[in-house]
Amino acid sequence: MSLRIFITLAVLAGIHGSPTITVRPGSEALDVSAHPNSVPETAEGTEEEVLVEEGTEEEVMATGELNPSHYPAQRAAKVVQHYLNTRYGSPYRWVGLHRVHSANAEDVADSGRKYRLEISVQEMISNATEKCSAELLLPGAESSQSSPQVQASCEALLKIDTAAQEEALYQQYKKNNSLLSGQNLPDSYGHIDPEMKPLWHLGGVASSFVMLKESTENTLYSMAQVANVTQLETENNQLRFNYHVLLHDMVSQEIIHWKLLVTWSPAEGVKVLQTEKLPKCHDCEAPPNTN
Repeated sequence: MSLRIFITLAVLAGIHGSPTITVRPGSEALDVSAHPNSVPETAEGTEEEVLVEEGTEEEVMATGELNPSHYPAQRAAKVVQHYLNTRYGSPYRWVGLHRVHSANAEDVADSGRKYRLEISVQEMISNATEKCSAELLLPGAESSQSSPQVQASCEALLKIDTAAQEEALYQQYKKNNSLLSGQNLPDSYGHIDPEMKPLWHLGGVASSFVMLKESTENTLYSMAQVANVTQLETENNQLRFNYHVLLHDMVSQEIIHWKLLVTWSPAEGVKVLQTEKLPKCHDCEAPPNTN
């Protein structure tokens, strides 16, 4: 696959090991208006370059009032995005980060760093945008917690009525004479067949369960691709799927492979029952970015 993720990345030395993300031209924050994992676009629809610059003149503050476009605020906001997907996500409701309005952070002794955020998130299928407040604790090295702790509520997301679409999809998948399968979502040209988009959305939501758990002060995750997905036999009225997903850490530039066992029904929502991190693939190329 051709490498289409235009990201220049370098670790910024001397500032808590955290890079500086600058969005050009003139954007206040990373805008993922295409879908939750896309590279930001300008108003003209061309891809912007997200720079992580080395030796910038402006110091990146890790505590206090944060610059909304810089890495600490963006990292924290992306963790909140993943949390919201674990709460509200479905094949017809997939949350992306739209904008960081304000952010501040403070060190909490023996616990890590606490963030308070005002952000806008976008439900990528309906394009509805909602503003949310959130608190996030990213655990430090001395903390007994291994995963971020998030408190956030965007109840307005539930007002986006997807019940009819979800029930129709559930009945369609449940009654399939042959079990579904797909691969390379998106393909090397960034294309996804319309009938496969619900499986792509479900894979994105399921990936948020992993990205939420794995997020630290030194990561910035998004899902890059569903390498393959296979529908399994329905159990207890739950649709079941095996996913192989590729996650992109923008800090390390690693493409990380995970296998997920996912269940979904309109009544029970999305659940990730099993996860397995696969060995590094040193010869793998990054999948394409999609618009």
